[in-house]
Amino acid sequence: MMGLPQARMATQASGTWVLYVLTDAPCVEWPMHNFGRVTPMPTVQERVRALAAVGYCPVSGGPEWEWNATPHSPAARHLWAAIAVRSLTPAGAGGEGA
Repeated sequence: MMGLPQARMATQASGTWVLYVLTDAPCVEWPMHNFGRVTPMPTVQERVRALAAVGYCPVSGGPEWEWNATPHSPAARHLWAAIAVRSLTPAGAGGEGA
């Protein structure tokens, strides 16, 4: 499993794509960017711009976006992705490597 900070992109209950950065701060304080659309899925370039807008970037030389889906259940399955990130500022918020 990836350490923190880590960015995730998923669909909200409304179906719109959202990107958020998991840190060691309470989840209500996690940086977030709402793409405001259901389709098309945000491109890698859009995700990188969204990360920069909230003060983060992918870890250089780190893993690519890892895709997954919620477990099968009576509810609809949801696609989500994760990538290791680092703060753009030396004193970035939370997480190891920030």
